[in-house]
Amino acid sequence: MDECCCCERKKVRSPEEYKSLVNRLNRIEGQIRGIKGMLDKNAYCPDILAQVAAANSALNAFSRELLSNHIKTCVANDIRAGNDETIDELLQTIQKLMK
Repeated sequence: MDECCCCERKKVRSPEEYKSLVNRLNRIEGQIRGIKGMLDKNAYCPDILAQVAAANSALNAFSRELLSNHIKTCVANDIRAGNDETIDELLQTIQKLMK
């Protein structure tokens, strides 16, 4: 099981979780470089905006995966251990994501 130590604010991720998250970030990084390339080549504004929307969607998917993993590991483990403050932290995190 993944471990989370909230007192140190670090998390040990499984190799699979780490690989999945890094792969998503690498794709997003490529999308951002592509957007910059479009700007450098004077691409049409709506075409650039379509790519920005795709990058935003990819970042949202990254956030959903990370949040899901966080809830299944850190939050669940803390609740089992009687650390109900984690629920408040989770609610604050979700509020930040919904801005």
